[in-house]
Parts: sequence; structure tokens; C-alpha cells
Amino acid sequence: MQAFGRFLDVLDALRANCPWDKKQTNESLRPNTIEETYELCDALIKNDIHDICKELGDVLLHICFYAKIAEEKELFDMADVCNALTKKMITRHPHVYHPSQIDAEDPKPLPYVPENASETNGTSQTNASTVTQVLENWEQIKLKEKDGNKSVLSGVPEALPSLIKAYRIQDKARNVGFDWEDRQDVWKKVREELDELEVELNKEDKENSTKELGDFLFSVINAARLYKLNPDNALEMTNRKFIDRFNYIEEHSIKMGKPLKTMSLKEMDELWNEAKKVL
Repeated sequence: MQAFGRFLDVLDALRANCPWDKKQTNESLRPNTIEETYELCDALIKNDIHDICKELGDVLLHICFYAKIAEEKELFDMADVCNALTKKMITRHPHVYHPSQIDAEDPKPLPYVPENASETNGTSQTNASTVTQVLENWEQIKLKEKDGNKSVLSGVPEALPSLIKAYRIQDKARNVGFDWEDRQDVWKKVREELDELEVELNKEDKENSTKELGDFLFSVINAARLYKLNPDNALEMTNRKFIDRFNYIEEHSIKMGKPLKTMSLKEMDELWNEAKKVL
């Protein structure tokens, strides 16, 4: 708390005395916020502990900066942000907190409830002994909140990248019971979508091919979700692997004194296979 207070004091000083910080608005900060978030995601996928710590600080700066701007307009401040978040987290975890703790200054969690138990020391709790049950309860509670989601899928931000958005859409639908009963059944759907894509590609119908490509990708993402794989992380790992291997080809073409554009596909394939052995 002391460190956080010191950081907020520095932010106040910068806002008052730094020409750049003085002129910032929600609109001017937004692009930087997106960039900082992606830099944090980059550090996370690399598992670079030093950069994770650094990038968390950068994201925190933006969060507090927006709160500072709102405070200057007498809309809300950082305390309001923290209090609203605390209240929401307590409300959405009835298996951990009693409703009476929602507005408490020092909220006390309930005693641990063993799996398949619904009461401890006479205190009733919503039974949520598994991750799936917690997520299902979470979605139901959000729909009941006064300023919560108006529909199950309305909580998925429109600006999310398409791959992540597809995963979140499917995950939210699952939380209300709309999902495959047996995850292996998804492969029939994947093959069906691939067949439909091939039909349209053979017709050279670009519009329908695009639609079918979307359906196919959506089904693959669905399969990944059912097998508890994160498709965004998986694709990013493949992106990085491809970059490393292609850079290997490019570096060796320079050593050979033969620009990539003058190399045959066979020559590049040979270097690619070499790269696979070392990268």
C-alpha cells in the first residue's frame, strides 16, 4: 500500500508539472494503452519475469492515469475504481463471500467449503466446488446485476481480435450450457466445415470461400477450447517459430552470398529443414 501510494503521488506530480502528462486525455492515451497491453502479453508468452514486472507497471500506470483524469473532472477516482471492483468480485463469488460482505470495509471470506458441501458452520453458500461451476455462476450473476451484461454475449468486447473473440464467445456460451456433450463430436463439425470450404474454393467463389473459411476457423477454435488449449497462444508460438526458422534461412542466404529472391524453393527448403533441427 505504501508503494502504491508513492506511485500515485508521483503520478499527481507528473500530471501537475510535466508538459506531456498535462496534455494527455482518454483519447490520446488509448493507443498507448493498447500497445502496453500487447507488450505485457508478449512478455507473458515469453515468460520473461523481468519484462512481466515492468510491463505490469506500464499497464498499471495507464489504469491510474485514466482514474486521475476522471478525478480532475470530479467523475470518480482511483478509490472508486477499487471499491467498485471489490464489490463486484465479492458479489460474483457467493461461494467465497456472504452477501453481507459486499459493502464491508474489511470483507471476511467464509470458511472453506469442502467439495460437494453446501453449508459450513451454519452459513449457506452457493455450491461451486469446481472451476466450471464457478464460471457458470459468474455468468448468471452478471446477467442479474443492475449495470451488468444485458445478454450472455454482450460482455464480449467488440474490439477484441477476432481469434480471441471467437474463443470468448464460445466460452461464454458454454457457461450457460450451450456446448458439445462429448468433445470428440466437434471433429465431425471441423471436417464438415473443411469440406464446405474446399467446395467453395474449387468453385473459386471468393465471397462464399471467405464465409466458409470463417466457419472452419471458428470450428477449429472450438475444438481447441474443448481440449483446453488456448488457440491464440498456440498461433503466437507458431508465429514465433516460423519467424525464427525463416530468419535462419535469410541469415544463411546472406552468408552464402545468395539473396533470397535468387534462391530456388528447393534450396530454401533445405535450409528450412536445417532450421527445424536447431530451432
